[in-house]
Amino acid sequence: MSLIEALILGIIQGLTEFIPISSSAHLTLAGHLMGLIDPDNPEKWTAFIAVIQLGTLFAVFIYFSNDVFQMSKSFLNDNFGKSKINYKNQSLNSKLGWLIIIGSIPIVIFGYILKKIIEGEFTKEPIVIASSLILFAILLAVSERVAKFKKSIEEISVTDSLIIGLAQCIALIPGASRSGTTITAGLFLGLQRETAARFSFLLSMPAILASGVLQFYQSLAFINIDDSLNIAVATIVSAISGYWSIAFLLKFLKTRSTMIFVIYRIIIGVIILTNL
Repeated sequence: MSLIEALILGIIQGLTEFIPISSSAHLTLAGHLMGLIDPDNPEKWTAFIAVIQLGTLFAVFIYFSNDVFQMSKSFLNDNFGKSKINYKNQSLNSKLGWLIIIGSIPIVIFGYILKKIIEGEFTKEPIVIASSLILFAILLAVSERVAKFKKSIEEISVTDSLIIGLAQCIALIPGASRSGTTITAGLFLGLQRETAARFSFLLSMPAILASGVLQFYQSLAFINIDDSLNIAVATIVSAISGYWSIAFLLKFLKTRSTMIFVIYRIIIGVIILTNL
């Protein structure tokens, strides 16, 4: 991998991680086009993707730094302070902390159970990526048609969080999109578009952190000095472009639907299928 290729992959990762078009799909397709994916060692590519996702974790952490600080402060005060408060009477920020913890449980369980499949060659197959792009684009379109767009972030329940967390597990399939599946679930549950996106981004932090750190540790055995430089560049660039994509999508969804992303996903999926 050259420095230019690392730069391009970092941009792709950052731009597509939070927009519901699937970062893993775009990265893997780019990897195939650049000849960077070794079919005899697909785990190395999975590790690369997971590590540069730490850049987008940094982006979402910086963008929501005030939210994270307030949630952490309230969560500790309400649950471990001198006067513990039951969940029903806790502040919104403390409840959000619980909702993110609860919503992250499914990805921990399924990520561990399906680890070998996720790292294997099956998830790098273009037909899998194309099919996922199209299938979950259709589901996103359906959610737009049936959504009530009434629930604000204050109205997200524990059940809502768990369902959105389960939807995040579907994003283990390349082409599904972490933001795509979680926003889709949020819309089906009646959330406002911006609320669904905001909660999706907050929920992504534990999953990205866990997978990135674990994959980074496991990839140390086959990362040389040249790889380290390229990974560092891709990670930094993904953080910058990721911050921009968060700001763009939250502003976009205030006044527009996700249908443009549905159309884009279907077009890309069809192009891939017709070129297999």
